[in-house]
Amino acid sequence: MDIPRALVITGIAVVSYLMIQAWQGDYAAPDTVEPQISEQVTGNNADTTDNNDLVPDPQEHADPTAVSIPGGEVSDSVQDNPKTQSGRAIRVATDVLNLEIDPRGGDIVRLSLPAYPRHADTPDQPFVLLENTSSRTYVAQTGLIGTNGTDSASGRPVWSSAEQSYQMGDAQELNVDLTLTQDSGAKITKRYTFERGSYLVRVTHIVENNSGETWSGQLYGQIKRDGGDDPGLSKQGFAPMPTYLGAAYWSSEKPYNKLKFGDMEESSLRTMQEGGWIAMVQHYFLSAWIPDPQLQQTYSTVYQKNRDQYLLRFVSQGQQVAPGKTGQMYAEFYAGPKIQDHLEAISPGLNMTVDYGWLWFLSQPIFALLVFLQSGKLSIFGLNMDLGVGVGNWGVAIILLTFIIKALFFKLSATSYRSMAKMRKVAPEMQRIREEHKSDKQKQQMETMKLFQREKINPLGGCLPILVQMPVFIALYYVLLESVELRQAPFFLWIQDLSVMDPYFVLPILMGASMFLQTRLNPTPADPTQAQVMKWMPVIFSVFMLWFPAGLVLYWLTNNLLSIGQQYIITRRIERE
Repeated sequence: MDIPRALVITGIAVVSYLMIQAWQGDYAAPDTVEPQISEQVTGNNADTTDNNDLVPDPQEHADPTAVSIPGGEVSDSVQDNPKTQSGRAIRVATDVLNLEIDPRGGDIVRLSLPAYPRHADTPDQPFVLLENTSSRTYVAQTGLIGTNGTDSASGRPVWSSAEQSYQMGDAQELNVDLTLTQDSGAKITKRYTFERGSYLVRVTHIVENNSGETWSGQLYGQIKRDGGDDPGLSKQGFAPMPTYLGAAYWSSEKPYNKLKFGDMEESSLRTMQEGGWIAMVQHYFLSAWIPDPQLQQTYSTVYQKNRDQYLLRFVSQGQQVAPGKTGQMYAEFYAGPKIQDHLEAISPGLNMTVDYGWLWFLSQPIFALLVFLQSGKLSIFGLNMDLGVGVGNWGVAIILLTFIIKALFFKLSATSYRSMAKMRKVAPEMQRIREEHKSDKQKQQMETMKLFQREKINPLGGCLPILVQMPVFIALYYVLLESVELRQAPFFLWIQDLSVMDPYFVLPILMGASMFLQTRLNPTPADPTQAQVMKWMPVIFSVFMLWFPAGLVLYWLTNNLLSIGQQYIITRRIERE
């Protein structure tokens, strides 16, 4: 195999694949400034449930205690009670969440993350995960259906709260109670429970049955989102391999299942099982309902074509509360960053929403090692260790990680560079053979193979080690792209965010220069066309790397510098021999 030709083909294949992926994906969402929180939740755009909002039909979720809703079955075009009007939004602020709850339905219609600025250069503007505006719909809804449910085809109730605004302050826990008294006399309390430092919200419906009859109903929860772009994508650069945007759910057969928007448009999901979860996934962040794992759940999806909206839903099995008794039904709602340890502790399989692709078995150890270098904490395959100190800088951690990976492939790389050095040494002889047997290609190949055997050169030696390392490079790419820990992580000087492109293109230019030096150490191809392609390859890669995340370019630059040193030493040693 002609090593320069193999390198050219490999490089072109990788670049072509990445460019195709980039062309198919969405480069970035429109850059908008976070709107101010409104004092009044009114109008169609600010309302959680407009006149066509979909309330689940209990008849679709067969259960011994589930009966039809009085007034007829619920359809896809549920008409809300025109007398029901949303009051002022109920504001809740914890140390990690700022959110608004619409009294009508008691739904979360806005949620932002103070610890995660929308952009690194605007730290006072938190990233908005959920919102309901004229241009974007992404809300979390929950309620009760069934014989005595609060939500039905005739409308959704308006809940009352003791306060208009709630602050966690120095407390470790905050409860926000919304109350409702039904015509039968039963009192329903929808309680939102927030814990310090947690993005997991517990939503409990407490039924105090003060009536003379048995209360019967089912808990449901749903996420409603439009088909718009992912606002989690950075305003700088793009993802050559686009991150996943869509739904996901857990099943007893498979812990992580993707539901692309296109799939939901073609067919609806319906599955029944104990436990599990259903989530809406985007770059760095997700929202998910995790219902009671001890109860039978029905998970389903609905696509509302007229509004281009997607609904992910769970409905729990029906429950009864005897007269004079109190019953509870709960589910947990997660809205926040995709931090693997946190998600794994919440529910099995939820951590897999940090999607490293088919090379996850390489990405996971790489991520664990990167975290260990940065923080001194190691958690993988049940092993937990904390040295209490790390380098404290993700850029430095990437450089150290490059050294470690380079050390692991040291012998393999040495074989590659030794083969290249020998090829460089015999290049004049190969050129002589080509000139001498211009008209006889078969003779030319035979003489070349004899030369390789005499000089003990493996023609595949320079190519295979590089191909072996490609999966590691791709796995590291997904780690740098998917891990929220590296979002807006600074390095030094002008590199203030390793997850986006270098604003001044310094790293890509240095990477191109290092690649040029590396090609100078390789044997010059005898074919003039190949020689020209190899000459321009550093320029092509430099231009393409301009929009790569700075963290990945930093890795490639460091790897090139280490390779140059190793290749230079081996080449000089072969030449002396």
